[in-house]
Amino acid sequence: MLPSPPRAARALTVVLCAALLCAALPAALFPGATAAHAADRTVRGGRLDWAVKSSFQTYVTGPVAQGSWNLAGGAATTGGGQFRFHSAQGTYDPATGAFDAAFSGGVRFLGHREADGTHRLDLTISRPRVRIAAGRGTLYADMTSRGKDTGRLTSTAQVPLAALDLGGIDMRGGTTPVGLTTVPATLTAEGARAFAGYYPAGTALDPVTLSADVHAPASAKPAPTPPPATTSSPPPAPGTFRDAAVDWGVRRTFREYVTGPVAKGKWTLADGARDGGALFRFPRGTGTYDPAGPALTAAFTGGVRFTGDHLDLTLARPTVRVQGGRGTLSADVTSAGTTTRAVPLVTFDARGLIPEQGLATLTETPTTLTARGAQAFGGMYREGTAMDPLSLAVALDAGARLPALPDLGSEPVTPATGTPPAPTPTTTAAAAPGPSTGVYATAGAALLVAAAAAATYAVRRRTTGATADKAATGDIH
Repeated sequence: MLPSPPRAARALTVVLCAALLCAALPAALFPGATAAHAADRTVRGGRLDWAVKSSFQTYVTGPVAQGSWNLAGGAATTGGGQFRFHSAQGTYDPATGAFDAAFSGGVRFLGHREADGTHRLDLTISRPRVRIAAGRGTLYADMTSRGKDTGRLTSTAQVPLAALDLGGIDMRGGTTPVGLTTVPATLTAEGARAFAGYYPAGTALDPVTLSADVHAPASAKPAPTPPPATTSSPPPAPGTFRDAAVDWGVRRTFREYVTGPVAKGKWTLADGARDGGALFRFPRGTGTYDPAGPALTAAFTGGVRFTGDHLDLTLARPTVRVQGGRGTLSADVTSAGTTTRAVPLVTFDARGLIPEQGLATLTETPTTLTARGAQAFGGMYREGTAMDPLSLAVALDAGARLPALPDLGSEPVTPATGTPPAPTPTTTAAAAPGPSTGVYATAGAALLVAAAAAATYAVRRRTTGATADKAATGDIH
């Protein structure tokens, strides 16, 4: 005889309560864990290393095209002829593996110079962006190219330039930094057109390596009410300033020489100088500024020391002077144990140093090596050699903020150089405390099964007239 309806209802209630308890476990034991896992994470800071196509670089700079390439927007170079793009911004969903991050910087290739100064080969790739969803990856970029047949210069934003082969890569569950190493890339049909027809669709490009910092979503707490306005520190006296920075990479080929197979060296920073990948920032500038000239006298802190085989050179405490539209960057130079103060290293055009919204800035203005600068480099470069561009920012108002440095993000745990056996997502940094959602699901399922079994056992005990063989075959539930 079957149990009475009230008893069956009580047994069913046991099962339902157990199920509800299991569903509530993540929220009860680890408040906010489920919601945090489901929310997209913000990508902020990181680098993308890509040589585009090594054979194309060789062709551009070789005896046929007799060209060159130039970097812009804070892009740098790294090992293996790769270009380094910076300051990743985007989103990442660890539950699905969806990834979308845009990087800053660009590279321009020039070759086959014409009599009028133009180049038949003129190709710029900038602002690369990587999107990954449902196991498929694409690299986009802004493209400007001169047609091989038409000679017209065409610009297209965010061209799907390369398809990324993510075979065997599971992007789910990554923490910070999320990374990919030497992912194969293939030119798309759209990319082939934007590449001015130099290569057909399906051409293998160089592999892509990237690393991006991932930040957990902000809590859902309401934004605090801003405090009443208060008087900040008094603005500088007329003509003076107390915050400025000068960014200068010295010379790209010199940096590559220092860290290359000849010098086998490195550089180290001191006294607050910062490394922006393609440049060094010397901060905490103070001095005077007159917009009428413009005229500027500024002293900065920080230093960089280059060391290697038969090399030991330090540039420190730089100063910048602007007068009559011309600027000079000087620094204390230490070489062979001897320090010479305030050596004028490079000159530059400073006519664009005009205030705007509380800032007087120059952005990537070309620099030229002076005679004394050539001596400081031991004759490695001649007077008049083009050095790296210089950027200058002077805060004329107390509330003005200096431009941010390129953000390369955290150092990848897997080095960006070399070719590992297979590309895999980097998931090395610690996740949020507590078990993952997968653990919640497993524990909940186990408890649910246990509760269901207990309820079934209770029903069975109250069941009369049922045979043991029926119970064993599961005919009674």
